[in-house]
Amino acid sequence: MRIGQGFDVHAFGEGEFLTLGGIQVPHNKGFVAHSDGDVLIHAICDALLGALALGDIGVHFPPSDDQWKDCDSSVFLKHCHQLIQAKGYEIGNIDCTLMAEAPKIKPHSQAIRKKLAQVLDIHLNQISLKATTTEQLGFTGRKEGMAASVVCLLKPQV
Repeated sequence: MRIGQGFDVHAFGEGEFLTLGGIQVPHNKGFVAHSDGDVLIHAICDALLGALALGDIGVHFPPSDDQWKDCDSSVFLKHCHQLIQAKGYEIGNIDCTLMAEAPKIKPHSQAIRKKLAQVLDIHLNQISLKATTTEQLGFTGRKEGMAASVVCLLKPQV
């Protein structure tokens, strides 16, 4: 078994929605990012890549490369899933936590989990999504951005 941990942060900027877990969540701001800024998928990718000691998302999809400009982060996640399979592993489970004062995640949680399960070809009960505030402390508390923390377990394919 292999365990991975991922973390990502993006600042808020102009926009009308946030892309989280591959879906658009209505909000009065968007993410400032080279790709779509999907902080959740980016953290998941880092956890999956880290579990196999394959670097991080920036190694595989450098922000200096224009081909990834405004890219749908689901592309990154599919790539990570292919790498996992090629190395002889499968996902045991993924546990995610989003940190932000807004928007509220709970109304979108099931849709996000379903989208992630679909992209990764796993069961819904293999992916957990939680959200918390930072009690108005730090950049997330000041509503300047969002952070995501993810832990994953990979197991040998059977």
